Amino acid sequence: MNEAQITVTGWVAADPYYAVTANGTPYLTLRVGCTPRRFDRQTGQWTDLDTMFLTVNCWRGLADNVNASGFERGHPVIVTGRLRVRQYEKDGQWRFSADVEATTLGHDLSRGTAEFRPVHRSGALTDEDREEAREAADQWALAGPLQQDAA
Repeated sequence: MNEAQITVTGWVAADPYYAVTANGTPYLTLRVGCTPRRFDRQTGQWTDLDTMFLTVNCWRGLADNVNASGFERGHPVIVTGRLRVRQYEKDGQWRFSADVEATTLGHDLSRGTAEFRPVHRSGALTDEDREEAREAADQWALAGPLQQDAA
């Protein structure tokens, strides 16, 4: 596989948005914020760097499972998936958006506990599903970060 795989540890920055596409495919998107920390040897203190926000897209069974798991703004999460960096124009300026097409997503159990309930489903993601998600993500990105985080 020749794709950028990524694992992100962070916090849910906005409540997840769940929908079903026109052809019946479950889809969920959420924003995850990550704030790297570095130790400053001169001051002997930890300092926070700039927070990075990623859009995480989930499909089919993963979307259903994340939706049923009660993820909310502020929950600690671990996400793995394929990294996508998109460029778009807004207000006459070029901007970049980092998205993760999640293969796994779960609560960070180093910060709390969870209760697991297995489910069994099958199905493959189609190109039509991906295109619908890109359109939904583009609309969400155009709303701007302040409106997204307030959601």
